[in-house]
Parts: sequence; C-alpha cells; structure tokens
Amino acid sequence: MDGAFLITFFLIGLGGSFISAMTGLGGAIIIVPALLYLPKSLGVGCLDMKQVAGITIAMVFTASLIGTFTHHQHKSVSKRLVLIMGITGFLTCFAGAYLSKFTKADFLLAVFAAMSVIAAIMMWIPRREQGGEVPANEVQFNRAGAFLIAVVVGFVGGLVGAPGAYIFIPLMIYVLQIPTRIALGSTMGIVFISSVAGLLGKIFTSQVPYLPTAAVVLGAIPGACMGGHFSHKVPVALLRRVLAFIIGFAALRMIYDVLT
Repeated sequence: MDGAFLITFFLIGLGGSFISAMTGLGGAIIIVPALLYLPKSLGVGCLDMKQVAGITIAMVFTASLIGTFTHHQHKSVSKRLVLIMGITGFLTCFAGAYLSKFTKADFLLAVFAAMSVIAAIMMWIPRREQGGEVPANEVQFNRAGAFLIAVVVGFVGGLVGAPGAYIFIPLMIYVLQIPTRIALGSTMGIVFISSVAGLLGKIFTSQVPYLPTAAVVLGAIPGACMGGHFSHKVPVALLRRVLAFIIGFAALRMIYDVLT
C-alpha cells in the first residue's frame, strides 16, 4: 500500500463523513460505492466487498460518534428520542439479522426498497418548520409512535442488512413531527448505537483491514466535525432536498438490485 492509496482513503473518509454528519445519515450509502470504485478507477488499489464492509462500519462508528457530539453542541440531539429509537432499533435489527436466514432475501429487499421510495417522496412534501427554536430535550413526540417506527425499520433493516437511517429521518420529520435539525442530530445518535455492535462483530471476526481503515477514520474525524457544524449553517429546506436526493438514490439502487 503506497502513499496514493492511503491518501485516497483519507479523502474518502473526509468526504463521506462530512456528508454523513451534515445530513444525519450513517454514510454507508455513500462510502460503500466510493470505497469499491474510486481507488480502482484511480489505479491506486482495489478492495473486495468484505473488506469494504469492515472499513465502512468503522467509518460510520467514528462519524456518528463525532457527529452526535457536534450536533449535541448545537442542542439538536434529543436524548429521549435516541434512547427509545436507538435501543429499540438495535434490538429489533439484531433479531431481524438473526431471522434473515429463514426468509427470502429478494422479497424483503423489495419491501425495504418500497419503504425507501415512500421516504424519498415524503422528503419532497412541503412542510412548515415548527419548533425549530425549542431545545432538543424539550421537544414533544409520540413515544409509542417512535417505538413502533424503530421496531419496524430496525427489524426489516436487520433482515435485509441495511440499518435504514435514511428512512428514520423522514418518519421523524413527517410522522413524529420532529424539527428537521433535531431529527438529523438524533439520527446520528441512533446510528452510533447501531454501529457499536457491528464494529465489534467485524473486529472480533477479523474483517477490518487495519491500515486502510486507519486512513479512512483519520479522514472521518475532521470530516464529521465540519459536517456537523456546517449542517447548522445550511437552510432547513436545502437540507431536506439533499436528503431527498440521497434517499432517492438509495431507493433506486435497491430497486435495481431487486430487478437484476
């Protein structure tokens, strides 16, 4: 592994974590194709999907940890929301992952793709932002609704191997009526909880290539800090449009996987 290889991975971590922290997403939807195709296209190296998965979970863990802290500094992380949806989603995702061997993957992927399409459409629905000045821990929401959303998204996400952060955000905004910035910051916390088990599992099974992972994580640290702060300088309407584009891309990618 030469310098160009490591610099490429550093820059991928920097850019991926910036977008991740800015939008509240875990970042896997961006970092996975970047790791698979950019080094190869630049002629600096090539990794297989197993190695990419190990690097990605390490980047998501780092970016979500720093992103949560950064959004918390801006008072946009609801601890109650993170605990209710994060722990519930963690448990149901684990259950879904365990039961996935007894289910038909194509059908479940189609269901998740349909959920992603609905989520993308929701992000284009005009919504008057309310409660933007309310401190995150004073935001009121339906706890039963938050619990049910985490159960469904976490379980189905575990079945198909996709955590579903990009589905959590639209449901928080349009169903639970959470202000956009608080939904983004809180989702970072939920993603962090989910990533802990994934990272430990990859490390204990020796699926993390340490040198390229170190390069990506080193890039993720400043990237997540900048993305979290930048998120609070971007108009809410623009953030929702960026999210709609990313979620729409995820939906189209899953539809393509279903049809091919």
